[in-house]
Amino acid sequence: MKCPKCGLEQGDFKSECMRCGLIFSRYRPPEERELRYPLWGKPRPPLLRRILDYLLHTRDSVKLIYFTGRVIVFLLILLWSVKFFESSIESNYVGRSFMHLVNLPFHEAGHLIFRPLGDLLHSMGGSLGQLIMPLTCALVLLIKTRDTFGASMALWWTGESLLDMAPYINDARVMSLQLIGNNTGSSAPYGFHDWNYILTELGLLSHERTIARLAEAGGKAVMALALIWGLTVLLRQMKHVRGFGRKPGLNR
Repeated sequence: MKCPKCGLEQGDFKSECMRCGLIFSRYRPPEERELRYPLWGKPRPPLLRRILDYLLHTRDSVKLIYFTGRVIVFLLILLWSVKFFESSIESNYVGRSFMHLVNLPFHEAGHLIFRPLGDLLHSMGGSLGQLIMPLTCALVLLIKTRDTFGASMALWWTGESLLDMAPYINDARVMSLQLIGNNTGSSAPYGFHDWNYILTELGLLSHERTIARLAEAGGKAVMALALIWGLTVLLRQMKHVRGFGRKPGLNR
């Protein structure tokens, strides 16, 4: 834009002239002022663009060693995910995997945390605990440390934890899965099998297979979404790897 007073050429979205201080908005029609000069002083990108920029945040410079480590982690998780995606609820691969051992402490901690809130929430607390923990990690990495790749991997863990619940839900009526203490739900007192108790109390026991399928589909969908997110972040970071990036900048 050219200043009508002093003739200085400058950006179209300046609110006043950099040389003479002329207020440009006084020289625009009212409808154009509202369009080009919102309340916050300058146009902002669309909401979707701002969300994507936040989720795909990348530092100006990335050390090669950090980038290489992230690529290795991503490839290992990707290959492991194929096995999760191929496995059925009946095979209970997820319940026999290493990640089940990772989820288990948070499952049991959830029971303790939710115990004061009544029997139903006490039983639900285990499943809630194993979902809340990875989701909390994802939010901390995304918001606090701005590690978008780490957040994507924590989201993958959240999806895997949801998938981990599917065989347990599917077992709510048969109760043949081996639980902690080498017991099965059928040989233990009522309430020992979390999902048998939850669905019975809610009157949904006859729908256990449908609920289990929804947990399976939801878990796999979240895992796939997390992998797409992580890959997109890595592709953006590749442009900023030290030695290949365009700008010198931060160390990570």
